[in-house]
Amino acid sequence: MAVTTTRAARLLITADAGGSIGYRTGAWKTELATLVAETGLEVTVCHMPPGTSKWNKIEHRLFSHISMNCRGRPLTSHDVIVNSIKATTTHTGLRVLAELDPGTYDTGIKVTDTDIDALPMHRHRFHGDWNYTLHPQLDDTAGAAEAHGQPGVCRLSPEPAVCATRN
Repeated sequence: MAVTTTRAARLLITADAGGSIGYRTGAWKTELATLVAETGLEVTVCHMPPGTSKWNKIEHRLFSHISMNCRGRPLTSHDVIVNSIKATTTHTGLRVLAELDPGTYDTGIKVTDTDIDALPMHRHRFHGDWNYTLHPQLDDTAGAAEAHGQPGVCRLSPEPAVCATRN
């Protein structure tokens, strides 16, 4: 599924504290840094505190309907699973979009503390392990920023990104 944004500069992600996108998962942060580098977006992640995902309303509103839609069907193939998920709707009009990702991914990749420390990441003052922002790393010259389609110059600092726009 391709998602197109128009002139977005920032992205906010709220995420569970555990699982594959948990706040302790180095692979999650390094892949987000790749997204930041490829898109130029500033990405802020706010993880819900451990044990609170049960309060996530979308999980209650969506996953229960997916479970009901799959009930009684033998999930015998990827196609059956994806089509069962895609066919899910709610009485309020929520529709589910789903498609199979046929990609293969490496497993067992180790991300060290040194790797994490090298990321263009600023931990927020309040629970920096749960709340952080990854900044695009752009050159300090306007020409390089403009060559990448950026309206100004951004540079990484210990504090959040310092940005100046050119008129």
